[in-house]
Amino acid sequence: MTRIKNAFSKGKAFIPFITVGDPDINTTIKAIKEMVKNGADLIELGIPFSDPTAEGPVIQNANIRALKGGITTDQVFEMVKDLRKDIAIPLVLMTYANVVFSYNAKKFIGRCKEVGIDGLIIPDLPFEEKEEFLPLCHQYGIDLISLIAPTSDKRITMIAREAEGFIYLVSSLGVTGMRSEIRTDLAKIIKLIKKTTDVPCAIGFGIANANQAKEMAAIADGVIVGSAIVKMLEEDGTNAPSRIGRFVRTMKDAIS
Repeated sequence: MTRIKNAFSKGKAFIPFITVGDPDINTTIKAIKEMVKNGADLIELGIPFSDPTAEGPVIQNANIRALKGGITTDQVFEMVKDLRKDIAIPLVLMTYANVVFSYNAKKFIGRCKEVGIDGLIIPDLPFEEKEEFLPLCHQYGIDLISLIAPTSDKRITMIAREAEGFIYLVSSLGVTGMRSEIRTDLAKIIKLIKKTTDVPCAIGFGIANANQAKEMAAIADGVIVGSAIVKMLEEDGTNAPSRIGRFVRTMKDAIS
């Protein structure tokens, strides 16, 4: 069983997101360890990028802070390599196609395997163009995570049929960010996904509190939370990790 499959085998999975290097690499490491200690089942690590088109203001600003701090893709890989000495849960990188291309796709995905990355999320990679990276991901045993948006419509079945690792179901139209309410008929989309594949489905975008997490976990296999966590780093900086740990515990308890 892969680490990602194992993460979804014990009940509903809680998946926190963090932008690596915001405000610095040491704070990221402390936050990740707090997440693991408090029940995170899988962690999504964002590689900072100058034009993160899927992100709202909170995560955009985190990217800017991290880049100003001098974070590099190589530093992200080295951090993961060090974390793997102590951390066994799955780690997934979230980045943009240009980052992978500029690093060299074969080198990038090979490095993922080398340091212990389990999956890759590339939000600006259309389903029709995934062959740019999929053969390399298969070569190195890295799951290329598919995203399904509410607008995917007839594409839902097509995307779900070829999904691997887990499916990232985008809860709402637009970019990432905390929302007071999620109105999309996600249950209908998940029903269609479940008819097509047994690959787990986790909902992300807009989930900011325990009540929303509980509601989403009732229909999905997992819940992804990013902006609410990144906002804590914006507010508390290097003091944020302990607060993040408490938040993760609250969210994990809510969905369990």
